[in-house]
Amino acid sequence: MIKTVIIEDEKPASRKLERMLSNFPEIEVVGKIESVEEGVAWFSENEHPQLIFSDIVLGDGLSFDIFEKVPTKGFIIYTTAFDQYTLKAFKLNSIDYLLKPILEEDLSGAVEKFKSFIPSNNTAGSEDIKQLIRKEKSTLSRVLVKIGYNLKIVQTQEISCFFSENKIVYLQTDERVYPSDFTLDELEDILEEKKFFRVNRQFIINSDYIKNIHTSPYYKVEMEFQPQEEITVSRDRVKDFKEWLVG
Repeated sequence: MIKTVIIEDEKPASRKLERMLSNFPEIEVVGKIESVEEGVAWFSENEHPQLIFSDIVLGDGLSFDIFEKVPTKGFIIYTTAFDQYTLKAFKLNSIDYLLKPILEEDLSGAVEKFKSFIPSNNTAGSEDIKQLIRKEKSTLSRVLVKIGYNLKIVQTQEISCFFSENKIVYLQTDERVYPSDFTLDELEDILEEKKFFRVNRQFIINSDYIKNIHTSPYYKVEMEFQPQEEITVSRDRVKDFKEWLVG
């Protein structure tokens, strides 16, 4: 049997996932956790399961906090409504990342991936995880931003550019500018390469919003929506930039 734990703070979602997992006779749910505090206690006191299904945003924090405090050798399949945590998820033993609402075929695919990859001793080594990370490159399709006490989902297709200012990375839409939790280096890894390109140390632009490109005396890009600062292409990036434009 594959011992499994579900981490989910919404009871209906937890019950639904448990019902879906009941279709896999080889899986045994041995625990259900609803908070970071409960998760830290559970993983500190119990034998760690081979497989963990975990939501990310819990009532008292992020589920990442559990595994940063109590490291696990089990595989984690994250189940969440937000895909902006993909990069960090794969750094914490994740083998898959299922966006809610979870589809039967996606769940089945994730379980089969686990079964085909699991080593003979039923634990995941650090090198195994690194290999998975290299194979699995997810692209960011939505960004969660905070506005006062509210949260807003912004589709990446609505973002003209990302830019850094005073050590904070912002995203620009036609409506306004929003701060994000990413670094530009992280965004380079998870944005769709055909759409987004890092023109310099400060800007990543979306090709759908390029308004004009000046080539003399240097490459300068005008976007439909951008901050007041000029967007120039670094000299060492010009060749890659031109290839990206036609690619």
